[in-house]
Amino acid sequence: MWAERVREVPLQLIQTPTTEAVPLLRDGGVDAAFVRLPVDREGLHVIPLYLETTVVVVPKDHDMAAVEEVELADLADEDVIEPLDDVLTWDERPGQPAFTRPATTAGAVELVASGAGVLLVPQSLARLHHRKDLTYRTVNDSPQSQIGLAWLEGETSDLMEELIGIVRGRTPNSTRGRAPQQAKPQPQSQPGRKKPPQKNTAAGKQQQRRRPRRRA
Repeated sequence: MWAERVREVPLQLIQTPTTEAVPLLRDGGVDAAFVRLPVDREGLHVIPLYLETTVVVVPKDHDMAAVEEVELADLADEDVIEPLDDVLTWDERPGQPAFTRPATTAGAVELVASGAGVLLVPQSLARLHHRKDLTYRTVNDSPQSQIGLAWLEGETSDLMEELIGIVRGRTPNSTRGRAPQQAKPQPQSQPGRKKPPQKNTAAGKQQQRRRPRRRA
């Protein structure tokens, strides 16, 4: 949508770990960032967007792979791996703690593949770290992670308003964002000039045939 509306300014997407998104934004490395809430909002504008579904990542031969959805109670006897960059907030973590805490979600996925336990993550992270030997199932009663759009307070501009509008689903004719381009004024006919002859369209022929002939 950006490429269609703002052709003169290319949009470059950069993938970054969750913990590095806000520092990269504050350092000027990017103009805007999709962040996982909550974040420190000092000096930032943040728009909450949507909640992500939480899933459990398991080997394809796991018992949970035979069902479409599970609940936290189904994880009571499972070793649940908790990476240090976990983005979910828990009042009480389900299941049994795994024997180790990997530094990253990618490392946790490797442990799941080895049979060391299961992993609870937002669905987008399960897709990001997809492996052919793993699958995931929705966890109905799990906490969810919310995504927001963030940018620096001093960087609000027409282009930023355009990005906000696209993210929020505004139409190109919305009154917010960049000012709509005005239609080019049509040239006015100058006095003394004759009107151009009527185009010989099918409709024009039909109108000419319907005109009654004058009697001599």
